[in-house]
Amino acid sequence: MILAYLANLVVILHFGFILFVVTGALLVWRWPRAAWVHVPAALWGVLIEFRGWVCPLTPLENRLRQLAGEAGYGGGFIEHYLIPIVYPTGLTPSTQLLLGLALALINVSAYGGYVIRRRMR
Repeated sequence: MILAYLANLVVILHFGFILFVVTGALLVWRWPRAAWVHVPAALWGVLIEFRGWVCPLTPLENRLRQLAGEAGYGGGFIEHYLIPIVYPTGLTPSTQLLLGLALALINVSAYGGYVIRRRMR
C-alpha cells in the first residue's frame, strides 16, 4: 500500500516539475534568483521533448507500481497522463517536437519580457 502511495507521490512531483518547467520563468519576474533553478529545469524539459527521452521519474513510478502489485505503463509521463487529455490520439514525434517548441517559446518570451522590464527601470 505504501508503494502505491509513493508512486502517486512521484506522479504529483512529476506534474509539479512540469508546471515549474512551463511557468517557472514567470517566478523569475518576482524572484530573479529562481532562474538558477528554472533555467536548468527548462533546458532539461526542452531536451527531453526534442530528444524523445523518457524522464527518469517515469521508470521510478512504474517500478513502484510494479512493486505494489499494480500495472506499470509504457512510454513517458506526458504520453501516459497529459497527452490523452490534450491529444487523444497519442504522442507522436512531431507532437513532441511541437511541445518542445512551445515550451521553449513560452520560456524565451517570459525571460525576454523580464529582461525588457529590468532594462526599463
